[in-house]
Amino acid sequence: MTETPAFESLQRLIATAATDAVGVAPERVELAPPAHREHGDLASPMAMALARLARKAPREIAEQTAERLRANEDASRLIASVEVAGPGFLNLTLSPTWYVEAIAIANAAGADFGRGAATATENVLLEFVSANPTGPLHVGHGRHAALGDSLARLLEFVGHRVSREYYVNDFGRQMGLFGGSVAARYAEIIGDEPHLPDDGYQGDYINAVATSLFEEVGDAYRGKVSPPDPETVAVFGQRGGELMLAAITADLERFRVSAYDLYFSEATLHADGRVQAGVDALEAAGDAYRHDGALWFRTTAYGDDKDRVLVRADGTPTYLASDVAYHLDKAARADGVLIDVLGADHHGYVNRLRAVLAAGGHSPESLEVVLLQLVGLLERGEATKMSKRAGTLVTLSDLIDDIGVDAARFFLVERSHETTIDLDLDLARERSQENPVYYVQYAHARCRSILAKAAEEGVTATTDAMPPELDVAERDLVLRLVEWPDVLRDAAERRAPHRIVAHLKDLARELHGFYHRCHVVGQPPEIAAFRLNLVQATATQVHSGLGLLGVDAPERM
Repeated sequence: MTETPAFESLQRLIATAATDAVGVAPERVELAPPAHREHGDLASPMAMALARLARKAPREIAEQTAERLRANEDASRLIASVEVAGPGFLNLTLSPTWYVEAIAIANAAGADFGRGAATATENVLLEFVSANPTGPLHVGHGRHAALGDSLARLLEFVGHRVSREYYVNDFGRQMGLFGGSVAARYAEIIGDEPHLPDDGYQGDYINAVATSLFEEVGDAYRGKVSPPDPETVAVFGQRGGELMLAAITADLERFRVSAYDLYFSEATLHADGRVQAGVDALEAAGDAYRHDGALWFRTTAYGDDKDRVLVRADGTPTYLASDVAYHLDKAARADGVLIDVLGADHHGYVNRLRAVLAAGGHSPESLEVVLLQLVGLLERGEATKMSKRAGTLVTLSDLIDDIGVDAARFFLVERSHETTIDLDLDLARERSQENPVYYVQYAHARCRSILAKAAEEGVTATTDAMPPELDVAERDLVLRLVEWPDVLRDAAERRAPHRIVAHLKDLARELHGFYHRCHVVGQPPEIAAFRLNLVQATATQVHSGLGLLGVDAPERM
């Protein structure tokens, strides 16, 4: 916790006092809550960081700095007491004035508190979900959607320019299997004998796609689907994929995923000759070579553990060949950072993608890959299994129907992307404070209730309300609130929306503790006004944080 606006005045005072004391200015003044609450409100290890430059013992630096702070009138206005502990920690107990001014800063900014917190802004092309249009989204895709959309909202909030992209894998063997599967169900509808391909798709959604196609074309393909010829399979795959993508888009909209700026079709890369052009360019540059009839990408020259096949011996391109064309296209368009949100099974793919960029003359470091671990569902302690082709999957739509959008989005982004999630459906259904999303939402509803009650009783907030002293619950709540800009910056830099969740849960805990210890209505005017300001700041921040996660902040519960 170092860059939040409420700390800037304290940091300047400490830096000035340290410079006066030892003749050397600290590079920065770190401030954070001490390990033990009885040691004060904030602590700084500044003296230990300055010791080498000042050529003095850290404790001596800290004691001389503390002496100057105690003698400084401006510092005394904000700092009630300063003590030196251990090898040289400065422990600060802050005055009510600092708390009043800190809340005034937050309330003046309102919902924009922390906006633009990025150290430096960038152009970001964020690709996420990109599920094959061969079936509905399942809960694993839901995790990609929750994280990707929350990350886009977060990056934009702190100041980055974000483009959202969906790569439509509408080319290759899986589309042939999908087209053949749809053709088989269409054959059943018109009374012909179905010919389901080996390893074809069997879910009920295939019947729905076939029915939609029948409604469009009637029995125009009678005699062409039993068995289907290659042209028919291609037609059913293309149109079926379009219908499936429309259903996917509808599910994403229902899941509150902000609209994509571009749906990029893999098929267009082949149709436009860009896949072949990319492969030819690699070969001409010496980055690809022929061996055993196949064309290989020399990825070992760029840090990969072995070279990879671009075009098989039978002349068919691999998935990597499409990715060569796609990522070179993205790098040319993005003029900034490329972020791919991919499944954990793509771990070995990262170096290959960076090799593509390097071979194409782009910085391989411009590509960031966020690898998401798997999602499991638990109900009454037992796991639920999923399989798209077998048709036994639990769809994202099913999950939303069961636990709602709020719980689904919150639970799916609650943990780090590096951690496997076991989503407890029983807990997600609970309407109690054991359910973390309910717990946070209830904090917002509780704030709105306090504000409404205060309005009814004629209690008003004034920015200069100065309570004579503060309860520990008030102090803890303010200190948590002013962390927000740092939390936002850190979460954005680490591509970690789960840090927003962690902050909101901590903030809700502080608010609920404050509620039970500190009444607003019925207190002396200066105390009531300050607490009202504090509640307003909390309501705004919880609302803002939930909004970044795509979760509603209800007025009452």
